[in-house]
Amino acid sequence: MIKRKNIKEHGKLRLSRYFQEFENGEKVAVVREQSLNPKFPIRTQGRTGIIIGKKGSAYIVKIMEGGLGKEHIIAPIHLIKIA
Repeated sequence: MIKRKNIKEHGKLRLSRYFQEFENGEKVAVVREQSLNPKFPIRTQGRTGIIIGKKGSAYIVKIMEGGLGKEHIIAPIHLIKIA
């Protein structure tokens, strides 16, 4: 789990990550942005999921937890696209 940012990254937000767009069905990894307060459970940090929709500016991500698919609403700054 990521505890802190690199010293050169403190206080910085990458606007390209803040405004990134995803399509339905894309695979993403959940990586918490340290300079913002995440609105999702800490146990989802580092997991991968599939985009199933959009709600406002955030995305609905389906993540498998314990054999069950759970849906989380996560802002795009906390998501990284997996090729």
